[in-house]
Amino acid sequence: MALVLALASAVVYGMADFCGGIASRRAAAATVVAISQAAGLVVVALLLPWLGGEPVRADLVWGAVAGIAGGAGLLLFYRALATGVMSVVAPVTAVSAAALPVLAGLALGERLGAAAAVGIVLALAAVVLVSAEGGLSSLRAARLGSTGPALAAGAGFGLFFVLLERTGDDAGLTPLAAARVVSVLLVGALALATVRSLRVPGRVLPVVLLAGVGDMAANALFLLATQAGGQLAITGVLASLYPASTVVLAQVLLRERLAGAQRAGLAVATAAVVLIALPS
Repeated sequence: MALVLALASAVVYGMADFCGGIASRRAAAATVVAISQAAGLVVVALLLPWLGGEPVRADLVWGAVAGIAGGAGLLLFYRALATGVMSVVAPVTAVSAAALPVLAGLALGERLGAAAAVGIVLALAAVVLVSAEGGLSSLRAARLGSTGPALAAGAGFGLFFVLLERTGDDAGLTPLAAARVVSVLLVGALALATVRSLRVPGRVLPVVLLAGVGDMAANALFLLATQAGGQLAITGVLASLYPASTVVLAQVLLRERLAGAQRAGLAVATAAVVLIALPS
């Protein structure tokens, strides 16, 4: 069940990112992020009476710190996009976000079977390939000055996964509420400091709200995967396969053409999931 929930979170994360990307073409990115984050907060607040669980103080602290990590990662990600090449920033950020939960899980004493270990390595490669919109040639042009912020952004996203996993199995979705309150404050402050208005065109607002609802749903699925007993090294890397969902949607709905590296990445991701799902 944990593997299914983690994969579902990747699919929904990718859908949310797709909606956010579409909305950001028609409104300021900071505004899109701020409104979508607020929408996610409303969603989790509505769910708390039924899925709030029985959190202790430590769960709230872990959630709040996770919100700081996720919010900081988001801010660094947009800084990286502003100063770097997207075809470099995206894969570097994604693989950084995927690698940190793996390293943290192993450091915390998790043990993996041979098939799962190979699957994780393939999944990390798949994240890079699927995210490489400009093909592998774009990655050869990467420099530390452009990849540094992208690595830091990915570390923020990966740390968000790690910190959420530290919450108790009985905490329900309450840690997500704490995380989202903190991230809304961070992202909202950025939006107010960088844009004149938080208004978006009426036809874009539903897409922005869908991005926020999807992002929160994906967070909830990931948290439920960890609470169902999933290993961090596995759930973290599976959730980080979200770029595959995004590129498939772009191909189907926008008729975008995939680079050869992206097609290979989808095949590698499929093989990785199969290996991870094999009994140890």
